[in-house]
Amino acid sequence: MNDPGSHLALPAIDYGYLEETLLQLLAIPSPVGLTDAAVRYTAGRLEALGIPYEITRRGAIRATLRGQASQPARAVVAHLDTLGAMVRALKPNGRLDIVPIGHWSARFAEGGRLTVFTDHGQVRGTCLPLKTSGHAFGDEVDAQPVGWEQVEVRVDLPATCREDLLAAGLEVGDWIAFDPQPEIQPGGYINARYLDDKAAVAALLTACKAVRDHRLVLPVDVHPLLTITEEIGSGASAALHGEIAEMVSLDISIAAEGQNTSEHAATICMQDMSGPFDYHLTHKLIALAHAHGIPHRRDIFRYYRSDSAAAVEAGNDIRTALIGFGGDASHAQERTHRDALEALTRLVVAYMTSEPVARRDCRSMGSLDGFTEQLCPGDMAVPSTPLPAPETFLGDPAPEGEAQKR
Repeated sequence: MNDPGSHLALPAIDYGYLEETLLQLLAIPSPVGLTDAAVRYTAGRLEALGIPYEITRRGAIRATLRGQASQPARAVVAHLDTLGAMVRALKPNGRLDIVPIGHWSARFAEGGRLTVFTDHGQVRGTCLPLKTSGHAFGDEVDAQPVGWEQVEVRVDLPATCREDLLAAGLEVGDWIAFDPQPEIQPGGYINARYLDDKAAVAALLTACKAVRDHRLVLPVDVHPLLTITEEIGSGASAALHGEIAEMVSLDISIAAEGQNTSEHAATICMQDMSGPFDYHLTHKLIALAHAHGIPHRRDIFRYYRSDSAAAVEAGNDIRTALIGFGGDASHAQERTHRDALEALTRLVVAYMTSEPVARRDCRSMGSLDGFTEQLCPGDMAVPSTPLPAPETFLGDPAPEGEAQKR
């Protein structure tokens, strides 16, 4: 691989900064639609690093790390928004009927402590199944189905009817954030809700810090993007501009039975629900991981989409790739390991300091000159066995007289 970035030693990663950033992000509730505080925090983090940025109307952040050339520019994307819930109805029993924000199972909401954000303040509460106490319902506790219609929120107020909830300022449409419950083990394991995608945001900011601290040379402009609606599908489409030719999304990668991902490595995703990622950009990331000795796995995710899909579906003609930190129990009680976060951060730094896939990509349209190549003509030979000529093994079935007429 003829890429100067693949031959340079990577600087040490400031893991203390990464962990501090992660815990601070986890302390900020940011379900989709309630992300302003997370945006303000991240903007402050960029300012402290001396990295200029712009913010869209709703809060997506596009920062800029200047390179030796402005084009073809690249983006590295992570999302600030998380899963959550919203009040659907005030129930006659003084509890709240809720619906999810984003796609996640109610089984992981059961028992969760949470905050309801009203128009004028906050109310604490707990998400419980409709039948909770075995002393009251016996075996029915175990027999009830799982679903959002099977849970309710018990608020920590003297509320026994709908009127009590209204008097306390609770309304339909109030946002709900579940507690992240972080726990970092001495051995490196990190447990919490919302590692998706706050761990990747922390990794991206740490990679930016490495570029700044070590004055790393970037061949082309890099735009760190922080999006706010990934969990509901729109993602990076709002913060891109025409100069961006490559986009790498950072997100949780799925460590589960049947998957190749590990909690101790970065993952390079080859395909998700939206289809294969760009061949050249993906293989560039694989080559960088090999060149720098970064622990990594390749994987395919069948029930997964990321910011990259939203960007392409919005009509952007860009190369996209997806890399992530290996994590267990995504959209539930998530867990990853320091190893995966360090590996992801190092891979981001390697990518930022590497040459673009094709300098030709600085133009949206062009000739074949400089265009990429996947298969050479010699790679396209299709093995086949020639069929024998039928006259060599079939006799003439026609009667002798008929054959003579012909």
